[in-house]
Amino acid sequence: MELEKKIAILADAAKYDNSCSSSGSRRETPKGGIGHGSLGGICHSWSADGRCVSLLKILLTNYCKYDCKYCYNRRSNDIRRAIFEPKEIAYLTYEFYRRNYIEGLFLSSGIFRSPDYTMELMIESASILRKKYLFGGYIHLKIIPGAAARLIRKAIELADRVSCNIELPSERSLMLLAPDKKQAEINNSLIEAYNYKMEREKPVSTSTQLIIGASPESDKSIIKLAEKLYSRKLIKRVYYSAYIPVNNDGVLPQIENPPILREHRLYQADWLIRFYRFSSEELFEENENLPEDMDPKMSWALKNPQFFPVDIMRASYEELIRVPGIGLKSAMKIISARKYGTLDERGLSKLGISIKRAKAFITIKGKVLTTIRDNETETIALSKPKQLSLLSR
Repeated sequence: MELEKKIAILADAAKYDNSCSSSGSRRETPKGGIGHGSLGGICHSWSADGRCVSLLKILLTNYCKYDCKYCYNRRSNDIRRAIFEPKEIAYLTYEFYRRNYIEGLFLSSGIFRSPDYTMELMIESASILRKKYLFGGYIHLKIIPGAAARLIRKAIELADRVSCNIELPSERSLMLLAPDKKQAEINNSLIEAYNYKMEREKPVSTSTQLIIGASPESDKSIIKLAEKLYSRKLIKRVYYSAYIPVNNDGVLPQIENPPILREHRLYQADWLIRFYRFSSEELFEENENLPEDMDPKMSWALKNPQFFPVDIMRASYEELIRVPGIGLKSAMKIISARKYGTLDERGLSKLGISIKRAKAFITIKGKVLTTIRDNETETIALSKPKQLSLLSR
């Protein structure tokens, strides 16, 4: 098969995997080589330093021995199939980089013959790229669950980020929708990756992906799973992927549109756990699912009036970041600015505070910021954002 046709088939087949983002890589350019992994990261997204960056995102192959009911590449689907040779992947990445089309590689794969055989081909691709082409750019390799520990270790040596997709939040759902996969193998792969990184002090991050809406688990069970993974430091990032119906199967939910808003709320809750010091129990309390009509931080604030209002001039950092409309950076700006005088509404706005969202929850030296109607807070809370953002405060 011509190389161009392989690219068309395997680039399209890779679009359902969301597990790619900046890893904070510090990989330097090899002497006489090309490319480097910067702190900003290399991904098909916005990097930490504000750049929009891209990468070659492809599958090694979409031949797969598994028959996961939700997957487009399942073995029972009658689709065009292709497989790259490792030298082809390395060549493509090198040539695309030289032409300034990409800044790195994201390589995943269907399970071809066996997990070990597939992993060996992926490792060979990255090895050729690193050693023959002296490529110092970003490489993200997918760990195939069930692959031998020695192969996981080789992948970590070559990559800036590795990922191992859990995909379904419970073993019961995995057995129903992906009977060829074993939760124990996925867990063991994550643990092996973590242990090797600690042993070698490798600055390689690990991520995973959960499919949202293909199985009946609640938002609370999903976030509690993510919380557990973060607490054990097995992964740096969980990606939530709204279920896209691509197959007809009686055990799959019958939906017209992917649950994009639910995915967005889960990202917001995840952000609160990772950076805002919330726990899953706080976010859900007696509920099993996040409200879709407001973000989880506002929802928590409205249900916990005993924590408010907080005095802008006296509140601690921990108290400030729980106020709707105040983010991590703006909380630090408040603490710094109040050393030099009293803050007013205008001053808070200059610091990036969303006054409309925050005013019902703050005071300045014991005085309310503005007088608002009783139902105004509810109106603000229920108003939908103009643009979905994973970095919502």
